[in-house]
Amino acid sequence: MSKKEKGEKPSNFIRNIIIEDIKSNRHGGKVITRFPPEPNGYLHIGHAKSIVMNFGFALEFNGRCHLRFDDTNPTKEEQEYVDAIKEDVHWLGYDWGEHLYYASDYFDKFYEYAEKLIIMDKAFVCDLSPEEIRAYRGTLTEPGKESPYRNRTVEENLDLFRRMRAGEFKDGERVLRAKIDMAAGNLNMRDPVVYRIMHVPHHRTGDKWCIYPMYDFAHCLSDSIEGITHSLCSLEFEDHRPLYDWFLDQLQVECHPQQIEFARLNLTYTILSKRKLIRLVEEGVVAGWDDPRMPTISGMRRRGIPPAAIRNFCERIGVAKKESVVDVALLEHCIREELNRAAPRVMGVLDPVKVVIENYPEGVEEELEAINNPEDPSFGIRNVPFSREIFIERSDFMEDPPKKFFRLAPGREVRLRYAYFIKCTGVIKDQETGEIKEIRCTYDPATRGGDSPDGRKVRGTIHWVSASHAFHAKVRLYDRLFDHPYPDRAAKNGGSFMDFLNPNSLKTMGSCMLEPSLKDAQPGKVYQFERMGYFCVDKHDSTSGSPVFNRTVTLRDTWAKIEKRFRQQQGQKSRKKRRRNRK
Repeated sequence: MSKKEKGEKPSNFIRNIIIEDIKSNRHGGKVITRFPPEPNGYLHIGHAKSIVMNFGFALEFNGRCHLRFDDTNPTKEEQEYVDAIKEDVHWLGYDWGEHLYYASDYFDKFYEYAEKLIIMDKAFVCDLSPEEIRAYRGTLTEPGKESPYRNRTVEENLDLFRRMRAGEFKDGERVLRAKIDMAAGNLNMRDPVVYRIMHVPHHRTGDKWCIYPMYDFAHCLSDSIEGITHSLCSLEFEDHRPLYDWFLDQLQVECHPQQIEFARLNLTYTILSKRKLIRLVEEGVVAGWDDPRMPTISGMRRRGIPPAAIRNFCERIGVAKKESVVDVALLEHCIREELNRAAPRVMGVLDPVKVVIENYPEGVEEELEAINNPEDPSFGIRNVPFSREIFIERSDFMEDPPKKFFRLAPGREVRLRYAYFIKCTGVIKDQETGEIKEIRCTYDPATRGGDSPDGRKVRGTIHWVSASHAFHAKVRLYDRLFDHPYPDRAAKNGGSFMDFLNPNSLKTMGSCMLEPSLKDAQPGKVYQFERMGYFCVDKHDSTSGSPVFNRTVTLRDTWAKIEKRFRQQQGQKSRKKRRRNRK
């Protein structure tokens, strides 16, 4: 029996660290994690991995997870982002309870710690410009140069730092820097900036401060103040860990959290850089942060992607130490898997052509039983109206079909889903354009419900809606925003990631005909349009009695091949690692 069948969590290096820490009673056996977003944009699928991991480990080990906003840069932060992040975390299924915090809650404490570093002669006020600081920093192969202001006295540094706080200096005129080692191999340790001057009001503290701590200083101290035991960070912070530990060691804090780095999520056909996502919004490429094409959590919610699918996806990709790119097909598979279980079935015709059933009585209507979800009998059945004139998909008919076309064609019989067998007897075309305007058919009354009493078989089953009962609706067909699997990587060879935008990422179908049960569909509700895909009622543009549908995902699923390739890649990495360890 597999671990999944036993209900056990799959092993990963972070889980193993936590288990060992609990066994050794490190941190007093407690597990306290945190999700610490900067409120300078909307969360995306990459953040979802961190949310699932931090809250998931806390739940698994009977600990707790804090939601903390690292709001130390007021030039880029807004209350709008704070509110959106809270909504996203709750929507994913997690609750921080009373443990909601802000780095700005600790500004007074950060300032005290900064003065303590000055008194210990571990920090100094520097008058170099930002450009000069970069020039003095050196390179990976050459040591940096010490600032000419590095040897100021403690008294002078305290005086200048207090005057910085009082607002006596202009932006960029002075900074507070840690005094570490300008020859350190790790550039982050070459006297990093601790505080900078910014005469900008903060969204929570107003005009109280004109100096603000740098992220590296505020982050580790926030973790310590909150008693975090395991500070889980993406791999880009690995080089920052020595600085994280240096601040905490020098200040001799009571709680010294353990920083552990993991590989962040990268997806094919997707950009997960907040800076680049902001550009897509600001340049009008998409219709806002919650555009259904965006990889933001709010965009995925509007598109109808269920939170359970995202949680399952994050669990499946696991936790790794090395960066890799996950095929977006795995995410799409997780979405289909969840919606196949949870979404009711309906019928909708996106590109309609009329069919007239010549031998069906005129003026007669009937109700036919349709299954709401064959995966779950508790969904029950519904009645769909049927009449002499119906609509089918234009692509379900061909006048001169190829060999393996099993849908409707002249002289050919097909099954109407839940209804009857029909046979094409002819077509009526537009005399000017040659386009088919109407398909003429006959039906077999003995095949009501879709089965033939004489046992004859038909190869094709197509969906339909009654012409006199269906209603017009707008349906948006969303596709991947980029048409290159690695838009960032491709852009490095020249050009911009914007060069790889998919021109067909949105197609609006304005003449769709949907079964009448959908007319009062509620915003956010997801349905499977049989044979067409999964569609969600748009929460912004739908009105009472006039829903607008966004395609969530198609029914096509090539996951069997994707999964095999994904597992093979994971196996190859494991084998290479074992070979390296043996050497």
